Amino acid sequence: MTASSSREVIVEADGGSRGNPGPAGYGAVVLDPVTGETLAEAAEYIGVATNNVAEYKGLVAGLKAARELFPDATVHVRMDSKLVVEQMSGRWKIKHPDMKPLAAEAGRVFPAGRVRYEWIPRERNKHADRLANEAMDAGKLGRAWEPSASTAALDSAAARNAATLPPSGPPGDATAGAARARAALATAGGLEPGGTRTAPGGTHSAPGGGTGTGVWPGAVSRPTAPDAESGPDTGAESGPFTDGETGPDTGAEDGLFAVGEAAPPATASGDFEAEAAALAPTGHAARVHAPGSTTATAGTPSAPSGVAPGPSSPAPTAALQPPSAAPRQGWSGGPDMGAPATFVLLRHGETALTPEKRFSGSGGTDPELSAAGLRQAEAVAEALAARGTVQEIVSSPLTRCRQTAAAVAARLGLDVRVEQGLRETDFGAWEGLTFREVRERYAEDLDAWLASPKAAPTGGGESFATVARRVAATRDRLTAAYAGRTVLLVTHVTPIKTLVRLALGAPPESLFRMELSAASISAVAYYADGNASVRLLNDTSHLR
Repeated sequence: MTASSSREVIVEADGGSRGNPGPAGYGAVVLDPVTGETLAEAAEYIGVATNNVAEYKGLVAGLKAARELFPDATVHVRMDSKLVVEQMSGRWKIKHPDMKPLAAEAGRVFPAGRVRYEWIPRERNKHADRLANEAMDAGKLGRAWEPSASTAALDSAAARNAATLPPSGPPGDATAGAARARAALATAGGLEPGGTRTAPGGTHSAPGGGTGTGVWPGAVSRPTAPDAESGPDTGAESGPFTDGETGPDTGAEDGLFAVGEAAPPATASGDFEAEAAALAPTGHAARVHAPGSTTATAGTPSAPSGVAPGPSSPAPTAALQPPSAAPRQGWSGGPDMGAPATFVLLRHGETALTPEKRFSGSGGTDPELSAAGLRQAEAVAEALAARGTVQEIVSSPLTRCRQTAAAVAARLGLDVRVEQGLRETDFGAWEGLTFREVRERYAEDLDAWLASPKAAPTGGGESFATVARRVAATRDRLTAAYAGRTVLLVTHVTPIKTLVRLALGAPPESLFRMELSAASISAVAYYADGNASVRLLNDTSHLR
């Protein structure tokens, strides 16, 4: 090919580590920005390394591949690593000694000013991620990655076309329901099924048909579709920690948590995400959150802790309908999917740590309910008994949830099943500390946690991405086991918010934008076709 100074190419890169540090590899692809054609691919198993090092090596390989094709080109780099994008854009400092030389090497491949960086959601970086996984799979077998054996380009093309196929997926995944709604509207109104998609480098259409025109500070594209999270969270690096991908790769998604700038709530709720959003320093919030931006479906800032839902809040009795009263699916007049599996989501009552706003997860002391928490448990038990809709009770294994569940079970005459997947996040070394104490002791780790769902708390805690994978798997088991029934899930802040987020198809930063009070009730219904309906959030009327 002939080099051209006017030529622009897209480089997408990713890296992963199965252990962090652990067996690691990277992948990179060079794309034509107009046609989306794959111009070059690179992948390599690099031995034991961290996720971030693997991501940087993927970036270097992608830039070098682009230079070999078009030495005078301008390059548009797209990665799902917020850390690499922000550091290479000059907005974040590079402190880790392993990454400084890699960043310098990346900066030397093309002259300054010829490369621009953009953060993209993980779902738009599947090609590079697949290459990284292929490299790690090959390394596990003691082989080198072979371009001729790669299926990444084919899989990427298939993924781009998937929106036009009949939707499928586990209950509660909003993408499947949105695809069905689009198909129904297309039939009625002549819209092209699947919506409009442009070639890489153009406007990106979200699964629901919206386009990704919102922009974070520094021209970092804002996510337009929910992130899929899985793979074990495996530790820390300078900047955001890194977490897993579908399959064994753990270097996949670097979504962005936007931290709100609301004043601290007047009443403690023990809601860690809400407290983090309220107490995060303004400077940090300005760095990671575009002022005035909103999140589709779930982006409204939360009310202060302890504030009761306003007049517009859904009536609890409407949210907890008996299975026989389940409405028909959707306003488009589609077929009746039958009675949904309805999860009534009950956050446990207060413990001694709740009013002090201390992190209390599954890695700490497992506190019991306080006197106030026991009263809250009795109040919610009375309210649920009056409604008479709960048919099963499933609880987190932690003491505060089992005590809350026992109070309800005694009123309803039901047994309690314990489900390990409903436990709270393990907050590692932050257990028992306030947000401000964590800020004073572990400032860098806290900044990383606020900036990425892949970031784990200090000391080997769980990232939100890891928790999301666990909760989604638990959701799938329970919806299959309790199809058509109303089940009370007694659990914690993060699992409840995660179930709501996944049902709405909202991005990870929405966890910081929901308020969830102690002993509050929320509800989500899951239908047989994959649709989910959020019917209630943070109802505390039974406590007043």
